[in-house]
Amino acid sequence: MKCIFLSDAHLTRRRDDYYRDLMRFLDGLTVENIDRLFIAGDFFDFWFCKDNHIYPYFEEAIGKLLMLQASGAQIIYCEGNHDFFLESYFGRKLGMTVYADWAVLDIDGQKTLVAHGDLVDRKNIKYQIFRKILRSKLFYEVQKRTPSRILWILARLGSHTSRGLPSESEEQLVQEMLGFSMEKFREGFDTVILGHSHQPTLEEFLIAGRRKTFAILGDWTRHKSYLRYEDGHYRLCYYQAPA
Repeated sequence: MKCIFLSDAHLTRRRDDYYRDLMRFLDGLTVENIDRLFIAGDFFDFWFCKDNHIYPYFEEAIGKLLMLQASGAQIIYCEGNHDFFLESYFGRKLGMTVYADWAVLDIDGQKTLVAHGDLVDRKNIKYQIFRKILRSKLFYEVQKRTPSRILWILARLGSHTSRGLPSESEEQLVQEMLGFSMEKFREGFDTVILGHSHQPTLEEFLIAGRRKTFAILGDWTRHKSYLRYEDGHYRLCYYQAPA
C-alpha cells in the first residue's frame, strides 16, 4: 500500500507560493496513483460552506482532490481546528471519508491512529472550551443561517483568533504528543500520526518486540513536509518546487 499524509497547509489565497506548490504536489500524486491520501486537518485556513457555496479561492484545491480521487485514491480527511463541519460537503457530497476527531484504521496490518492533534494538549483549557463552542450545534445552526460572504469574513477573523489563544511552544507540544503516542502504543496501536504542532517529526521505537511509529506531519506554510508510507516503511519528506 502507498499512502501520503499531510496537514496544516492553511490554504487561503491562490497566489501564495505554498498554495501553488501544494497544487503541483497533488498533481504529482494523481500521476503516481497512490492508494490513500490522509489530510490531518487544517488543509484550509478556515472552512464554512452554505448550500454547497464554497470560498472561491478553495475551488482549485478541491478540484485537485477530486482529480486524485478519480485516479483511484481514497481521501481521508480528519478535521482540524481551522476546518471542521466537513461531513456534509466532503463526505456526503464528494464521497470522501471524514473524521471529526480520531481516525483509527488498519494499514497493512498495523493499527494506526491519525488525527489533527489539537485534542492532545489537555492542559490548554481555554482552547478546549473555544473548540467546543465552535463545534456546537448552536454555532452550526447560526452559520447555516448567515450569508456566505459574512461567514467568510468571520471565519478569517476566527482563524486569527485561534492562533492568538495561549498555547505551548512547539517543543512542548511535541513532547505532549509523544507522551500521548506512548499511551496509545500501550493500548495496542502501532502508529500514531498527528498534525497541529507544525514541527515535522518521525521517530520509531521497539516496544515488546513490535516496531512503533510516531509522526508529526509539519506544515506547508514553512516546511512543505509530508509523510510517505510505502513497502511497510514511513519516510518524512519535503517538497521541492521544480526550478
